[in-house]
Amino acid sequence: MLVRLLYASRAAQEIDDALVAKILEDSRRHNLERGITGVLCAYSPGDVFVQVLEGSRETVNALYASIVRDPRHRDVTLLDYAEITERRFAGWRMGSVNLNRVNQATILRFSERAPLDPFTMSGRAFLALLDELVSSGAVACRDGS
Repeated sequence: MLVRLLYASRAAQEIDDALVAKILEDSRRHNLERGITGVLCAYSPGDVFVQVLEGSRETVNALYASIVRDPRHRDVTLLDYAEITERRFAGWRMGSVNLNRVNQATILRFSERAPLDPFTMSGRAFLALLDELVSSGAVACRDGS
């Protein structure tokens, strides 16, 4: 059974390009063998990560549990969890979106406020924002392979 999990967290350290690159490199190296696909979003104000994970229920749950225990994350918050019939990000071991570069008006379409705060958004609203970003080409790197 396939599931999609969406969570937000705050990084324990400042988010910079090197940190995001390291996370993406590790994810892409391990996700193919695990059958995990998804996208990682980084937003420096507030040092926020939002990530979508897709794969088998067992694998996604185990990965999420390790993220919750990881001292590099704090305030890990589940935004959405659903059984799915197909993946949204099937071709991506881990895509990447730099939310710092997204037009504030686009964010405001899906959020209460223009400065992004995924902790105040519904999972459905954040997934709609991601769909908008993917269709507009705002995904900086779809896979890196």
